[in-house]
Amino acid sequence: MFGPIIVSVRVSNELGWGHPRAAKYSVYVTVLQSLFIGLFCMVLLVITRDHFAVIFTSSEEMQRAVAHLAYLLGVTMVLNSVQPVISGVAVGGGWQSLVAYINLGCYYAFGLPLGYLLGYIADLGVMGLWGGMIAGTALQTLLLLIVLSRINWNKEVEQTTERMRKWGGQDTNTDGMNSSV
Repeated sequence: MFGPIIVSVRVSNELGWGHPRAAKYSVYVTVLQSLFIGLFCMVLLVITRDHFAVIFTSSEEMQRAVAHLAYLLGVTMVLNSVQPVISGVAVGGGWQSLVAYINLGCYYAFGLPLGYLLGYIADLGVMGLWGGMIAGTALQTLLLLIVLSRINWNKEVEQTTERMRKWGGQDTNTDGMNSSV
């Protein structure tokens, strides 16, 4: 829950302090850690798919439905462990508008229509609706990963320094610490 906020603050601080390698390293560590946690949870869920729903319901029918949807939940867990972290990195880097456009495009222009088509037109029901949303999240994750892979971290430090001078009213010393003007 706090991963996207933490990585956003960490990346923005590292960029503000003039540490491009530390910002890049923070991104890689956080994304990989989130991916491994998501994969672990997915494997745990898939292994226990026939018994997982017992925690929440005693209905046999509901337990079978949960077991049937467990694979989608597993994929969702992996994507939703990585995607918010990548979004947090992008926000920490100052690319809020880019993230907003990617969110709008992936969810509302791609995921929801695909979910509607799969759920109602292809008559896949809940699996179709959920599949469309997973596809939207997967597309968003892929696009944000492409954006992250193309970042010139040194240039980002320069842009951050310029933003701090323009909006923060501060000069930056060579030691990376800020001082008032």
